[in-house]
Amino acid sequence: MAKQKLTVGLVYGGKSGEHEVSLQTAYAVLNAFDYEKYEIILFYITKAGDWRRGSLLDAPLASVEQLKLERAEGGTKAALDTLFGKLYGEQTLDVLFPLLHGTFGEDGTIQGLFEMADMPYVGAGVLASAAGMDKGVMKKLFEHAGLPQVKYCYFNSTQWSQTSHDLVRKMETELGYPCFVKPANLGSSVGISKATNREELEKAVELALQFDLKVIVEEYVDAREVEVSVLGNDEPIASVPGEIVSSSDYYDYAAKYTDGQSEMLIPAPLDEEVADRIREAALQAFRALEGCGISRADFFVRRSDGHIFINEVNTMPGFTPFSMYPLLWRETGVSYQSLLDRMIALALERYERRSALHYENS
Repeated sequence: MAKQKLTVGLVYGGKSGEHEVSLQTAYAVLNAFDYEKYEIILFYITKAGDWRRGSLLDAPLASVEQLKLERAEGGTKAALDTLFGKLYGEQTLDVLFPLLHGTFGEDGTIQGLFEMADMPYVGAGVLASAAGMDKGVMKKLFEHAGLPQVKYCYFNSTQWSQTSHDLVRKMETELGYPCFVKPANLGSSVGISKATNREELEKAVELALQFDLKVIVEEYVDAREVEVSVLGNDEPIASVPGEIVSSSDYYDYAAKYTDGQSEMLIPAPLDEEVADRIREAALQAFRALEGCGISRADFFVRRSDGHIFINEVNTMPGFTPFSMYPLLWRETGVSYQSLLDRMIALALERYERRSALHYENS
């Protein structure tokens, strides 16, 4: 008898500063699956980087805490044996669903592991994941694609330690105050600060360097924050835009994930022509990164003149109750369950197309 359900490996947790965000996302996704179609095997990566494999699930868990798999069926070896089962001729999984935010999760590293395991997986591939995670590389690709951006400076920890005075003067001249300081390779607004003077700027850079070796500093623009969800492979589609009205001075970690006070206006109150331009820019950004599967594109719309700037693309957007990505698709007419179905179908489609290619033996 043919197999009735797809077995999905849900991979979450991880070593990044966004470990807890990943748990919240995994719990939301786990509770949204249609268990008539899927059965789930959990793969929890601890903060120390250890892997734990859960048993086969055909129903959601009762709490987020259960996702930590205190009674796991096996440690790192057992988990990776299951992950690489296809190579051993003992395939258990049909598709992998990574829900790992930040470093070692959406930066191409875990995607490379899945490629080596010869397994289909949800979301962006190695290249798009790596480029989408590194804001400096991302900005260069956007510039090449002709997408307008705010002014910025990009430097690493060595440059900061050797030429911090010159860098500060450059930023003061080119960007001015206030400005925003960000780790180049982190998401969910972790490590981001707003600086209004030289002392705050220097402290903000030191904070950002605790999370990454490279830093982005951007000019401030008085703007509305608008986001668009993208779904697809070679022929992506864009959702209606949504607007974030932050509960804090800017859309920081607490505003995104913990206080629940930020307001999401879906669809965003924009002129139809402006909304269409933003949606097209989201697709352009997706293609600039060689995206596939999913992404969320974030924009600034300057209040003074309505000028649109691309801010960034997130190749692994959150799926928590406060997350914009699924809410935008719901407003566009795609339910949470249908969205998960489509994401898995896109993963399998991409894998099948790549598997049909012929690789020469070296």
